Amino acid sequence: MRSAMARHILVKTADEAKALKHRVEKGDNFEQLARKHSQCPSGKRGGDLGEVKKGQMVASVDKAIFSGPLRQVQGPVKSRFGYHLVQVYFRD
Repeated sequence: MRSAMARHILVKTADEAKALKHRVEKGDNFEQLARKHSQCPSGKRGGDLGEVKKGQMVASVDKAIFSGPLRQVQGPVKSRFGYHLVQVYFRD
């Protein structure tokens, strides 16, 4: 079973996600933005999802985690929960 370590920020709109992604690209701290803006309980941990197994997350987020580039902010990724910015820092 494949696993990964990832973090994310969940917001309601694609525009919100794009604005936050732009801020990260300009040097803002991902963890601080997650704490302030993410609507997921993981926001309290700076967006840290911990270790996730393939198939554990909703399909669109799972795809970003397991097939996207490492250490780059991906997104906005749409799911039934809203729009995610996803960053993977380890994958086995």
